[in-house]
Amino acid sequence: QVQLVESGGGLVQAGGSLRLSCAASGGTFSISGMGWFRQAPGKEREFVASISWSGDRAYYADSVKGRFTISRDNARNTVYLQMNSLKVVDTAVYYCNRQTTSIATTVAGQYWGQGTQVTVSS
Repeated sequence: QVQLVESGGGLVQAGGSLRLSCAASGGTFSISGMGWFRQAPGKEREFVASISWSGDRAYYADSVKGRFTISRDNARNTVYLQMNSLKVVDTAVYYCNRQTTSIATTVAGQYWGQGTQVTVSS
């Protein structure tokens, strides 16, 4: 049974930083692409970033490019999202997602974490 558990969310001022973590158990983490998505109140869930199984490829939404960095540690079955220069518009619940392929894509797989709230104040 695949389980994804996010942590690291919280309240931060605009311009600040946070690092999200997603610990995976079950399944085949080390050969799966992993992604982060987010959902703001009243909006649809949207793609943020993804990373290939080996960590050598990553994709980012245009809105976070240059500010967010996705990484992974296969020895710890964990994927991270380093978020710098946070903006109020980044406020959302952030979800970890295990993709259906080993490469990095913008397409969500079937497995989701419970989400972690990120709130950026002005």
